[in-house]
Amino acid sequence: MVVIVVPDDSRFQLELANAVNNLAVVDFTASWCGPCQIIAPVFEQLSNKYTRAVFLKVDVDQCQESAHSQGVNAMPTFIFYRNKVKLAAIQGANAGALEAKIKELIGDDDEGGDAGSSSSLVPGHINLNSMLAKQDCECLNESDDHTLAGCLTSATSYLESDVDEQLIINLAFTQNVKLHSLIITAPADKGPKFLKLFINQPRTLDFDQAESMEAVQTIECTPKDLTEGALIPLKYVKFQNIRSLLIFVKNNQGGTETTRIDHLGIIGSPLNTTNLSDLKRVAGKIGESH
Repeated sequence: MVVIVVPDDSRFQLELANAVNNLAVVDFTASWCGPCQIIAPVFEQLSNKYTRAVFLKVDVDQCQESAHSQGVNAMPTFIFYRNKVKLAAIQGANAGALEAKIKELIGDDDEGGDAGSSSSLVPGHINLNSMLAKQDCECLNESDDHTLAGCLTSATSYLESDVDEQLIINLAFTQNVKLHSLIITAPADKGPKFLKLFINQPRTLDFDQAESMEAVQTIECTPKDLTEGALIPLKYVKFQNIRSLLIFVKNNQGGTETTRIDHLGIIGSPLNTTNLSDLKRVAGKIGESH
C-alpha cells in the first residue's frame, strides 16, 4: 500500500469516498513543519503494515479548505475516517499513539476477519465497537476470567456469565450514534436467547429493574443467528440518538448454567454534528500561528 498524496481540496472528499468501507488514515501535514517530516517515514511504514487501511497525506497549504473544514489547527494532525465519517483524531508526531489508534480502529490484526469487516454488510453503516467508551462500559454478572472486553474485540477471548445465565451489558459511546443492528456470535447451546434492549439509561439497571421495565425492543435469537453471526435488525426509528445501549440477557439457548458470547458487534453510524467554529472563516493561512 502506498500513501496517496491529495493534491487539492477537490480530491480530498473523492479519496475518502474511494476508501469505501476501509479505514482511511489522513495525515494533515505541512512542508515547513519539522515534526511532520520526522513522522513521515513512520506513516509510510504503517501504510505497508496495515494494508487494509487507506493512507492519505494532505498538505494544509495546498488543501486549506479541507483542513479548515476538518478542524485542523496544528500539524501534524491525524484523522481517522470510515465511510467518510470521522472516527477519531490525534495531534502531534506520536508514532506509538498513531499505530495504537490504527490497530484499535482496524482490528487486532491485519489478517482479515476483524470486527470492523462486518460493517460492509450494511451500506452506509460501520461497526461502532471502535467508538465505545471502554472505561464507561460495564457488565453485571460477568465471570472473573471472561469479561465484557473479551467479546468486543476480534481476539479469541469471550464473555461468560458467572453465577447464573443472566447478563446485563451496558455500552457507552464516545458520541451519539444511530443503531441499525447487532451481530452476536456464540455457541448454539450457551448463546443468549431472549434479550431486552434499553437506551440512554442514566445508570446501569439492576436485574430486577431490567426484568420489570418495558424495553425499547425485545429480541429472541435463534441458534442459527448465533452460529452464523447473522445481522439482528433493530427498530431503526427507535435508535436514532443513542448515548448508551443496555442489553439484558434473560436466558440462553440450552438452559445451561452460564451464557457465553464470543463476539458482540454494534452496527450503526455516528450522528454528524456541526461545530459552530467551522462556520467562521479564519484569516490567514492555516498554521501561521504555530
